[in-house]
Amino acid sequence: MGRNTRKRRTPLATKAIAASAALALGGGGLIWANFYASAHEENSYGNQTRSAGAQVATINCPDVGQELNDVPEGARSGVAKELALLDQQITDAYSRLASTRQAQAGDTGFVNNAILGPLKSKRVATLDRIGININRVGGKAPQGLDQLAECQGVPAEQPETNDGNGGDQNNDGQDQGQDQGDGQDQGDGQDQGQDNGLDPVPEGNGGQAGNGPVADDFVNIEDVQPGSRNLPNGLAANGDTGSTGTFTTECGTNANNLFNSDNIIVAPGVDNGAHHTHDYVGNQGNNAFASDDDLANAETTCQNQADKSTYYWPVLRLQDGTDEFDANDAGGGAEGNVGTILEASQAEIKFVGNKQSDVVAMPKFLRIITGDAKAFTNGLANANTSFSCTGFEDRQATDKYVICPEGSSVVRTSNFQSCWDGQNIDSANHRDHVAFVQEDGSCANGFQAIPQLQIRLVYDVPAPTVENGQVQNAYAVDGFPEQLHKPITDHNDFINVMDEDLMNQVVECINSGQECQ
Repeated sequence: MGRNTRKRRTPLATKAIAASAALALGGGGLIWANFYASAHEENSYGNQTRSAGAQVATINCPDVGQELNDVPEGARSGVAKELALLDQQITDAYSRLASTRQAQAGDTGFVNNAILGPLKSKRVATLDRIGININRVGGKAPQGLDQLAECQGVPAEQPETNDGNGGDQNNDGQDQGQDQGDGQDQGDGQDQGQDNGLDPVPEGNGGQAGNGPVADDFVNIEDVQPGSRNLPNGLAANGDTGSTGTFTTECGTNANNLFNSDNIIVAPGVDNGAHHTHDYVGNQGNNAFASDDDLANAETTCQNQADKSTYYWPVLRLQDGTDEFDANDAGGGAEGNVGTILEASQAEIKFVGNKQSDVVAMPKFLRIITGDAKAFTNGLANANTSFSCTGFEDRQATDKYVICPEGSSVVRTSNFQSCWDGQNIDSANHRDHVAFVQEDGSCANGFQAIPQLQIRLVYDVPAPTVENGQVQNAYAVDGFPEQLHKPITDHNDFINVMDEDLMNQVVECINSGQECQ
């Protein structure tokens, strides 16, 4: 496999995850070191009283970036670096959580005193610097930023509640129990009660040596009901009215092996800003330090050389114990992302129209993120993407990895936001400038319809097997280590770098009902 050319140091704090990841076996089998205590000492978690046997499985921190929707342009670079530091602090804290299970078993206060307390102190200082960055350029920092400093431990065994939001769809493999079980205390004294619709983190079956996924993250595609996609986001915008054309761009499947763990959209100028490895197709100049001019002058893998857009997504890995090129790197094995990186057998990139109206041209360098890499702890507000199997694509699993029958391949689908505010190529939280279509296909709030990007990735993946609560031959998308490789965290990123003439061709093709490429 190829790799990005910049060498990265492995932070000491991530070496515990790397050591833990070494427990992965070849041949698809996985060992889980069961750190959970069996004592019946009592500890407190949110409003629940729990035994010490329900140890903290991961860490949930308020997503500060999503709260910052009014950051002046002059402050965005500095704020982005501080947000990336918040992510690094969570990664370091999760690494300590994963490496101190024995100490936790003997001390019910260990997590709060030795991990969450110091994490809060670091976050307070970082949040203060975010406020200073905003105020320094004449902006106004949001009130109560310091209230986003406190993080919570999420236990492996989460209590079941019935709060009226449950929607358990066990018949279709889509467990939407809508209970994160931790009350989502955001540190401001207000119990948010946020439901994320995800399954508990079971004990004793931790894929990637305790870092996920687990058996309950998988579903047989034949157990998913047709038409069962149940996220409000990511609706397909194309239909038989409005603008009905399509434009397909052929950009390959990353045969060039261009990878890095940067994210130029959310963490520009920050090495390893994603904390997981990305596949790149299209633009070959994408790294954290690329300017718009760098992207415009870079090479592209797209057959139409006027399309220098960058399309990128977290890699899919087979957990087979293989040491990849990034086995010891931050973003790779050092942060729990282990195993063989799978190259898609197909990467279909298509732009479609709008059910209600014509579309307008995307501005050059428009940035769109779809899905949420932190959806396991953030909840479903921005979750998108789904998994299916060839031959079964009327069945979409939104919070499960799928097990496909023999002869069928795994499919990852992303339908992007296709309503634009008409002014901005990005926004402070990287979401407010674009929106998903409404159920009838229209755009709300005066937004304009733009071509909807749809990405369909197909993988030839050996079928996982689940037996006695254990998963063999697991696969998973890369992610932030504290997100436990949950399928709900899948996401996809795009920067439009088509030249003006090509974008106009895309619009004309779509609005006139043609199928072009």
